[in-house]
Amino acid sequence: MTGQLLGKLSIESVNPNEPVQVRHFPSPWMLLGAGNYAAVFYHPDYPGEAVKVYAPGRPGLAEEAEVYRRLGFHPAYSVCYYEGANFLVLQRLLGVTFYDSIRRGAPIPEQAILDIDNALSYARTRQLHPHDVHGKNVMVREGRGLIVDVSDFLKQEDCSMWDDFKKAYYRLYQPIASRWMFPVPGTVLELVRKGYQLWRRRKKGRGSC
Repeated sequence: MTGQLLGKLSIESVNPNEPVQVRHFPSPWMLLGAGNYAAVFYHPDYPGEAVKVYAPGRPGLAEEAEVYRRLGFHPAYSVCYYEGANFLVLQRLLGVTFYDSIRRGAPIPEQAILDIDNALSYARTRQLHPHDVHGKNVMVREGRGLIVDVSDFLKQEDCSMWDDFKKAYYRLYQPIASRWMFPVPGTVLELVRKGYQLWRRRKKGRGSC
């Protein structure tokens, strides 16, 4: 399954702080998304699986595979079926990211927030340290929360990203959503994301991610 994809895939990491650039991939493969380390694809003949391909020079594949081994089976996480030289074959999680939910004006129920909290607590019992959990890395499906990216869960430094998101959810999103829902333009969300990144870099100098 992966041979066709890998043989015709062109992927590059231009900036380690920004998503990798996918230059080309073969049909009928579909691009699900791209993060700072890798891009994720699926084939329509295998809708329940996703292939995460790491960009050349980007580390972390072995660490991510180890995270999945420690997590085992949990309803809020994917499962790793196979580890290759530069790719992982994962269970494909279906849903809408919190980021896209806000962009579309779709509700994010509090139950999804509670599910993410419970899943992160479970990860800590597996000797993992949740890291880089934010609106693009968590999803809601049928009202329940899912975590779609665990690649940094072996990092040891403190990370407040999920706590920061929850504060924004309870202080801003929930009071507004309880009255009305409306789409938020992607340009506005990207401005918020960039502003948060700048604030976070300053905060990192004080010992947090």
